[in-house]
Amino acid sequence: MNNPYYSISQYYKDTYGEKVYKLPVKLSLTCPNRDGAKCYGGCIFCGETGGSFENLPSYLSVDAQLSQNKDYIGKRYKANKFIAYFQNFTNTYMTLEEFKEIIRACEKDYIVGVSISTRSDSITEDKLIFLNNWSKEFDKDIIFELGLQTANYRTLDILNRGETLADFIEACNLINKYGFRICTHVILSLPWDDIRDVRETASIINALNVKEIKIHSLFVIKGTKLYEMYQNNEFIMPTKEEYIENVIEFLRVIKADVAVQRLVGRAPEEETAFCNWDTSWRLIRDEVIEKMNRNGFVQGDKSQKVVFNKIKGDM
Repeated sequence: MNNPYYSISQYYKDTYGEKVYKLPVKLSLTCPNRDGAKCYGGCIFCGETGGSFENLPSYLSVDAQLSQNKDYIGKRYKANKFIAYFQNFTNTYMTLEEFKEIIRACEKDYIVGVSISTRSDSITEDKLIFLNNWSKEFDKDIIFELGLQTANYRTLDILNRGETLADFIEACNLINKYGFRICTHVILSLPWDDIRDVRETASIINALNVKEIKIHSLFVIKGTKLYEMYQNNEFIMPTKEEYIENVIEFLRVIKADVAVQRLVGRAPEEETAFCNWDTSWRLIRDEVIEKMNRNGFVQGDKSQKVVFNKIKGDM
């Protein structure tokens, strides 16, 4: 089956010459959207694990987590190069000295890069300056994973993101100043968005020099505000077919050189009230690929057309 999009695995092979896998690291931290710095409760879809379902416990040191995950993942996938992935909650929400300590734990020959999951409103220049010097000294790539989710500000309010599209744009501009890669997370089955929001989100990502994307469907995790809303029938979840259409449209608008980390996520069945329409994420991914191939669609085949139509419409 031909792959109609630029996968992250292909990018790794193009860049590093071989397979590269992420080593997840879980830290004992929180988020300014949960502790009152911005607001309380966090995003309505975020559970108590902060998006880290498969991580080792946070009481283990960074060094221990990297070592244990390397032994397991390296043996299972015959991999020799890895990216340290600080995944849960907001991984720049700490002092500069604390941040330096966790990054310095990645000074290992088998680590080719560090991926930092954080919020747009938690990017500070002192940490970027440190990363700039550190990455050059130890020859490590730096990737920031930022959760935009959608460009629709009304939906962002419903999600209780506690940050705005302007925050995201400002953070991308600051990160781009230092030449680090940006991976943007988007949710393409939000009940309050339509296909225009999907296109607009992709177009904004194109304009901000984002190099990687991670596409999610909307999970309903038990115990969250979203779960309460779901139980009360406060929204109608889009169908699997609508999600697939949104993913295809997003891929066609996003630039062809943006590496795609995933087309659909996953979560433990016992922790969710709704997850991927009770369908394997692999089957959904394969359906996206099959439909794109059948129709002759490829990533980026609409990117120039969208820009042209916007310019034409302004004339």
